Amino acid sequence: MDTNFITINTHSSIRLESKRGTVIYVDPYGFTAEPHDADLILVTHTHFDHFSPEDIARVRKPQTAFVLPATAMGEFIKAGFTYEDAAFLDPHEHAMPVPGIEAETVPAYNLTKRFHPEENRWLGYVVDVDGVRVYVAGDTDDLPENRTIDCDVALVPAGGTYTMDAREAAAFVNALKPAVAIPEHYGTVAGSANDGKTFASLVDAGIEVVLKL
Repeated sequence: MDTNFITINTHSSIRLESKRGTVIYVDPYGFTAEPHDADLILVTHTHFDHFSPEDIARVRKPQTAFVLPATAMGEFIKAGFTYEDAAFLDPHEHAMPVPGIEAETVPAYNLTKRFHPEENRWLGYVVDVDGVRVYVAGDTDDLPENRTIDCDVALVPAGGTYTMDAREAAAFVNALKPAVAIPEHYGTVAGSANDGKTFASLVDAGIEVVLKL
């Protein structure tokens, strides 16, 4: 499967672009350039490496739409944004914030770690881009409730400490069975540069692994 429409700037800062040129960012972070090309920005949660107002300012344009966790509304407004531009959602909701792009929210939390509590109702996203269902997991562990997510491409954290490590992430995608798996969230804020290779070595042969970091 062609995944050239997906890029990772760094960490879990992900960019998707449809064939019609609609540009979607998930958790923009670590930008030095200022492309100002975002039609839609999806935020998984409010940690600094996922909700970065400075980086949002570098990629947004006047008509950019936002989707965020419902629990992030206060921090979004405090950062100087207006709620009229945004949809604030809980897990298991749907939205079409820009024409032709449907976003579904899924849970993202830790099972035993303290960093991402379930009660915060933070998010992962499944985004339909030209008929390809792209699952961006957010900061999460291998949640039994997420193993039935229907996706063609799965972008999953693999750096450990705050999320799944490479072995746990591989077990998760082996259960999901997407056509393509892409590890992220390693080599910078968490994990090492080798986590992607470890992940790839443990993913089932029927799943294509693409390393973009």
